[in-house]
Amino acid sequence: MTIAIALPDLAASEALARTIAERLRPGDVVALEGTLGAGKTTLARAIVAALGYEGEVPSPSFAIVEVYDPPLVRLPLVHADFYRLDDPAEAEEIGLDDYRQGAAMLAEWPEHAGGFGHEPNCLTIRLEMLEKGRVAIVEPGKGWLERGPWT
Repeated sequence: MTIAIALPDLAASEALARTIAERLRPGDVVALEGTLGAGKTTLARAIVAALGYEGEVPSPSFAIVEVYDPPLVRLPLVHADFYRLDDPAEAEEIGLDDYRQGAAMLAEWPEHAGGFGHEPNCLTIRLEMLEKGRVAIVEPGKGWLERGPWT
């Protein structure tokens, strides 16, 4: 099942982020795909904010992984940007499995870490730029399908 959601402005992206944050559970992955500038980090920041974080949300481009823990957010969260990985084996080298234990993960450039679409609790969101705004192509894994409609 694939759903296209128009994101004509920041308010629409924030609304999608709130929907994701409401349904997010430990063990989930939100895989954010798209070209440079497509809005992956913007959507990730909005999800972190929707989970209750009130501070600045840095892009994990340099650090690769940023961790958010309760009570600053509703649930343990890992925000990862795998753009700089040259080989999926590097995700294991940085201890990704340890970070993920008991946490949900927002994964930018998931294909650089070997991808997560095979996991039943993966929500894949491909962001595409349009002339006016963006569109999110949402592909919920089996574990996400029972959590409510996307439209």
